[in-house]
Amino acid sequence: MSVSPSRRLFAAELEARLNAVLFASPSHRSAVGIAAELETLSRAQQEKLLTWVSAAAQTDAEVGHLIVTLAPRAFAVLDTEGFDAWVLNGLEAYDHGGAKAAATRLRDLEGFRTGRGGTTAVRFADVEARLSRFLQGLAGRPLGLGVSSRTSAWTDSATIYLPAQVDSSESTAAGRTKYQVLAALLWAQVRYGTFGSASIDLASALQPWMETTERSRALGWLAALEAIRLEARITADLPGLGRSIAEVRGPWPAALAGRLKRLFRPEATLADSLAALAECMSEDLAAPQLPHAFVLDPAAALRLRAERMERDRATLRRAISALKGSSGRSGQRDQDMALLAAEGTDAAPIALDEAIALQAEAQAAAMSLQQDLGEPPPEFLVPAGAGAWRPTMRDAAGDAPTDSNEPDRCYDEWDYRRKAYRRGWCHLFENDIAAGAEAYVEGVSQRHAPQIRQLRRRFELLRGEDRVLGRQPEGEEIDVDATVDAWADRRSGAEPSSRLFRRRIRNQRSLAAMFMVDMSGSTKGWVNDAEREALVMLCESLESLGDAYAIYGFSGWTRTRCDIYRVKRFDERYDQSVCARIAGIEAKDYTRMGVAIRHLTQLLLQQSARHRLLVTLSDGRPDDYGDEYRGYYGIEDTRRALQEAHGQGIRNYCITIDRHGADYLGHMYGSARYTVIDDVKKLPLKVADIYRRLAS
Repeated sequence: MSVSPSRRLFAAELEARLNAVLFASPSHRSAVGIAAELETLSRAQQEKLLTWVSAAAQTDAEVGHLIVTLAPRAFAVLDTEGFDAWVLNGLEAYDHGGAKAAATRLRDLEGFRTGRGGTTAVRFADVEARLSRFLQGLAGRPLGLGVSSRTSAWTDSATIYLPAQVDSSESTAAGRTKYQVLAALLWAQVRYGTFGSASIDLASALQPWMETTERSRALGWLAALEAIRLEARITADLPGLGRSIAEVRGPWPAALAGRLKRLFRPEATLADSLAALAECMSEDLAAPQLPHAFVLDPAAALRLRAERMERDRATLRRAISALKGSSGRSGQRDQDMALLAAEGTDAAPIALDEAIALQAEAQAAAMSLQQDLGEPPPEFLVPAGAGAWRPTMRDAAGDAPTDSNEPDRCYDEWDYRRKAYRRGWCHLFENDIAAGAEAYVEGVSQRHAPQIRQLRRRFELLRGEDRVLGRQPEGEEIDVDATVDAWADRRSGAEPSSRLFRRRIRNQRSLAAMFMVDMSGSTKGWVNDAEREALVMLCESLESLGDAYAIYGFSGWTRTRCDIYRVKRFDERYDQSVCARIAGIEAKDYTRMGVAIRHLTQLLLQQSARHRLLVTLSDGRPDDYGDEYRGYYGIEDTRRALQEAHGQGIRNYCITIDRHGADYLGHMYGSARYTVIDDVKKLPLKVADIYRRLAS
């Protein structure tokens, strides 16, 4: 007999459904007592609870049981959105501290309710993607963005850390604006020299208070004073964003009234804030609290700033040395290179594509160094007008042993059951591939020489011909149409145009391609051989095209050991060392795809190309050791990672030999973004042909 969707579930029905997800056998605890309490809830609350319990139980049955036990109290004091946030708060605690940490968070129901204060809460996860692009637009380069382990926002000058949740008494939009304002102020600390410059040593300036009980008060005052100065600088450069800051801030505290005139000037510097700080500390005043308060951590910021400046100097020296003697040096590049004197001997001329790559790398290092030295960076920010910006927001079984305790990167993973990310869940390690047989690539090239020649000819057609621009003020040819129009204008008494020439320009391709190669254990044998042959034929053909491309393999063993294998980086030439790594590609462990896609997406975004392409070569669906990742969980995480990449302008495509791939690839990639190959021997030619179609 079917149950009416509006009728409350009876205790017996609730007991049966809870036992199905929480208790594996009748010998375990029964849900009889709990079910009787849940019978009084509305049907919507009962269904919401059962959905969350099912998701939580797949993480830990004890956590699921605790949620059921506390649910009547939670629904009594929280609305629907608050109940969701309370459960997620407990599950996030479990991810990083285990069942004990989750129990502590969940039991503190009163503290959670008080913290929300009846306000509208906006989570960092809801705004992270938009804030990441917003910051990249402000800085002109990608910036790190993460959840703060403290109660306030802060930055170490390399990564911006924001609270996991922002509350607003007005609306969700106001909470999102507050996130935007916090991110902008932390970016401004780096842009406008909060951490010192070539002429100001912040560590020395703060030394009188750092080793005393006054440390906290001094840093609190400096943060408040810098908030005044940074708001003035932002308001002068970006008036709309400045108004958003003023709306979030509200009236200035009385303790800051006397400092506003000095600091709220566009030309104010860190020296003005430090002078005001000395006055405030001598007056023994408590640091004021601002609605958009952030905290300063000069020690961490100055250490990372020094390390980054050293890396940037090394990059510039290397680029100058390599570019020295090469042709086609522009005035802009000379200006960038002049930041540091060249060190080293004369270098032989280098290829144009390598020179362009070096120039881009050097310009990025130069911009970073300029900002760290407190010099004004290039003016890429231009106010759009008087209007304020208002964004439209869219709404393991066991750990594997590791060779290193510290991963190279940690990535979030999407849990479709929670409809939220598991923060810092996957530990990624970058590895080099051991060189394979020296003669392997040469043998493949000889064996497939006719096909490679055919592919090269096809790829050469993609380079296109020269493009003709008409009606130009100067050029190599006369534009007949423009000349006739000018003659007619002169005869009619109108002012004739002086743009009477045609000019030919070379079509410039701007594409970066990343090939992500499955190195899981299931590729062992002829699949692995086909992948390697496909890469050899692709590289041999791509060299005639001139596109930037990279090759990385991926495998792993649980979330704590997600391995990425470097085969060819974007800045590497196709030489003997790359050939040796292709020969060394071999089957490894499992196929945790989401973290690999997120990492390679970040590498792709570092390329300055207008078009970016991520192509996956795989023999099957996402999989990993244990029961959690394999199946629907892994497919949904991979789909989410692909959506993230697509949202950042990256085109995705998958080539697989899994005959059952059509069952899930359409859901992950979309109906037109994958190809299933029924014969592994077709893989090499198919890969090259598909790339040709995607890149044309």
